[in-house]
Amino acid sequence: MIDKIIEIAKEAGQIMVTAVRPKVMEKSGHANFCTETDEKIQAFLIERLSKEFPESSFLGEEDGQDVFTAKMKEGLCFVIDPIDGTSNFIYAYRPSVVSIALLKDGHPFMAVVYNPYDEMMFSAIRGQGTFMNGEKIMSSEAPLSDALSVFGTAPYYMELQEKTFDIAKKLLPLCVDLRRSGTAAWDMCCVALGRCSLYFELKIQLWDYAAAALIAEEAGCTVTDIHGTPLSYRGATSVLCRARGVKEIPECFS
Repeated sequence: MIDKIIEIAKEAGQIMVTAVRPKVMEKSGHANFCTETDEKIQAFLIERLSKEFPESSFLGEEDGQDVFTAKMKEGLCFVIDPIDGTSNFIYAYRPSVVSIALLKDGHPFMAVVYNPYDEMMFSAIRGQGTFMNGEKIMSSEAPLSDALSVFGTAPYYMELQEKTFDIAKKLLPLCVDLRRSGTAAWDMCCVALGRCSLYFELKIQLWDYAAAALIAEEAGCTVTDIHGTPLSYRGATSVLCRARGVKEIPECFS
């Protein structure tokens, strides 16, 4: 099953990298964009995954399929983000990724995140570890003081701007430096891969974190909200992803 999802994600990635000057549409919220390529990839993913897994339901960012329903708590449900990092995609500021999570009875069971620009395929099955291009990976055991941290600015929610940057200001002296990529799924995959040791964002949607959270957890990370509460996988939440070497939640989140 996971091999088929990986194959479909690679095909979706090719749609992304070969797109030329996509039409841009604006949604509610500051700098919240959608492109015709987002819609094209989501339609492709739903069509292909439906053929392979006809019993599944779908939750996706585009085309009004963005509400988690009671039905999705049972059986199989694909949670997809056709382009996580749409603003990056619009401005050719890499990376952007395809994110596909498969929930089983409301909890993440399989996950794939694909960065087609660097041909990096992350995949995980609950209880079986995380792999990047077929090689098993684990998060870093380095302490926060010897590691990079990454964060998201929750740009669609301007009311969180001050709190976000206050945390970032307090976090900076605790780590080597801060980075921001513009895609939550990619940031969590980088924690899983050991490139950095902590990621946080004060509000992201289910399709932003569903796949990457499982990938990070299977690589030994601790993934919660910023208060340390386990994720519900029902909708929007804050997210704090810590590598193996970050044993405790830093005080800046209290």
